[in-house]
Amino acid sequence: MSYALMIHGGAGAIRAPERFAASLGRIVEAGADMLEAGAGALDVVARCVAMLEDDPLYNAGRGAVLNADGEAFCDASIMDGRTLSAGAVAGVRGPRNPVLLARLVMEKTQHVFLIGAGAERLGRQYGLAFEDESYFVTPEKRAQLARAKARHETSLDHAPTAHGKLGTVGAAALDRAGDLAAATSTGGLVNQMSGRVGDSPVIGAGVYADNASCAVSCTGVGEQFLRTSLARMAAFSVETQAMDAEAAARAAVAYLERKVQGSGGLIVVDRNARCGVAHTTPDMLFASAVDGRITIGAARR
Repeated sequence: MSYALMIHGGAGAIRAPERFAASLGRIVEAGADMLEAGAGALDVVARCVAMLEDDPLYNAGRGAVLNADGEAFCDASIMDGRTLSAGAVAGVRGPRNPVLLARLVMEKTQHVFLIGAGAERLGRQYGLAFEDESYFVTPEKRAQLARAKARHETSLDHAPTAHGKLGTVGAAALDRAGDLAAATSTGGLVNQMSGRVGDSPVIGAGVYADNASCAVSCTGVGEQFLRTSLARMAAFSVETQAMDAEAAARAAVAYLERKVQGSGGLIVVDRNARCGVAHTTPDMLFASAVDGRITIGAARR
């Protein structure tokens, strides 16, 4: 059976998108190699998102932006399309790979969503890698926050005025067994209020996977995705309206724009190994692999 993988590195007005090509290519190739060898979709999206979290180019893990208090808090989620099992964490500080903490929630607890200290305690219990503050809070991040404070704004990292090089990350995959999975990870918005949570860790808003339809990962202004349950909407379009991945992605962002003037985008991998990407922003970073055929690019609107 065919396999398919998509990853994304955020949406916005992206300057010099070619800077991201080597990173996106390395990561999508690693995931494709795993799928080629028979790995499950869940392992692949976890690995790809963890690699994206390790790269400071993106707003997740090591590259997470700072909130209004000058701290880096991360959110992440993961979902198994075979069983509809899911795990999510929000407001965590210190885990090197928040997506792996989300997977621990899914596999080691009876819950779906843990926040803050409780989630961090679970990670330490199972030996998850943690980093100190200096790993996340760099001089560049402090300067980025200072610019946002001076403008009295919060922003996507790829916003034209953000002077950033970052973006929320995600992955969606179909494996050779026909199973789908998706994962999303973020550091949120620059200068966001302490305690704010966006769509990335919310099942059905920033992430969704169901073998009956597709796997979805979103990126953008989380409040708008929360209000439209966008990931679930894309999956519903595939399942009930016979849309392929591309049509479902386009329908979802059209709804996002029409209903809430939303800013962002999403990637979709459907049960037939078709890939789709759509966005309301000027650009979106993505890469895909379908049966060894790799595409790397910054989709332009």
